[in-house]
Amino acid sequence: MNKAKDTLQHTPRLTDFRRIVVKVGSSLLVDAKAGRLNEAWLASLAADLAALHSGKRDLLVVSSGAIALGRTVLKLPAGPLELEDSQAAAAVGQIALARTWTEALSRHGITAGQVLVTLGDTEERRRYLNARSTIDKLLEWRAVPVINENDTVATSEIRYGDNDRLAARVATMVSADLVVLLSDVDGLYDAPPVTTSSARHIPRVERITPEIEAMAGAAGSGLSRGGMQTKIEAAKITTGAGTHMVIASGHIDHPLDAIATGARCTWFLAAGNPVTARKKWIAGSLEPRGTLFIDAGAVTALRRGNSLLPVGVARIEGEFARGDAVIIRGPDGAEIGRGLSAYDAEDAQKIRGRSSADIDTILGFSGRAEMIHRDNLVVGRE
Repeated sequence: MNKAKDTLQHTPRLTDFRRIVVKVGSSLLVDAKAGRLNEAWLASLAADLAALHSGKRDLLVVSSGAIALGRTVLKLPAGPLELEDSQAAAAVGQIALARTWTEALSRHGITAGQVLVTLGDTEERRRYLNARSTIDKLLEWRAVPVINENDTVATSEIRYGDNDRLAARVATMVSADLVVLLSDVDGLYDAPPVTTSSARHIPRVERITPEIEAMAGAAGSGLSRGGMQTKIEAAKITTGAGTHMVIASGHIDHPLDAIATGARCTWFLAAGNPVTARKKWIAGSLEPRGTLFIDAGAVTALRRGNSLLPVGVARIEGEFARGDAVIIRGPDGAEIGRGLSAYDAEDAQKIRGRSSADIDTILGFSGRAEMIHRDNLVVGRE
């Protein structure tokens, strides 16, 4: 059982969660004054990640730092960069960033995988599914995906602008149940703590109200594109998707262990969990593009919690693409459920009624064994 479901009843612990996204900002990874990587701090964070990884948890890192590392390697002067300069610095920095994480994690026997994304990769359905599939496979192989906004091609019109919201989007993409934002501050305060000595720390937020949003301040770091405002926006994204979030200080060694042992931080709690939120989204928020009619055996299998296999599909109606929502109906035409198709309508027609083992021969490529995976399936009133 996923213990994260019960975290509204107590102060959460990192060990409550099975899939965790950790966001690391540029100001933590790179020492701007010295113009170099914070190697000792990164080593301590890698040790924390390794400890969680050894507990069979899925870990993902959303890491800033490509531009900061690139300008360090290129010895660019301090100050704002033009867009083209930022993109070119990122091209150099992404190599350095990937090497940095590879070396830090490999010391603990962990493989790192680099994933570069843009806003479109989480907004356009096919690219979203491709990115999700790649990350899922890395996690299946027990690798740690290190994800960064692709600053070499992102522009001011399409970029996230901060990795807080990128971490939130990635978390919803992969159905993570926790996002950890390692920050310049140790959580949310009711006033800016730098300028207000009486500022009160908020350890727990069960619902994001206008009052909570009003507490957010502006960005405080020259390297960071974020700030408390973007962290609140990230919290709205994550908690709306059933994912918990915690803001904690990254300006200490072993920051994840510090959270685990009770260091000051702010928890944003979700009312549900990622699976429940995703099922609700599939059932009620997506317009179906087609219909799959299934046989009695498939109806029984779905009601037992199984995926829908091609062999159980008798007839297909509609034009839909991979990742589109479809209605599932039984032999009598009654609606059994809804789900996201792993195939477009043309390929689905070719493999309906056939064994999953025949997919490679029929389509000429190794597709998914399921027409609709149970994670993308809502049956009845589930």
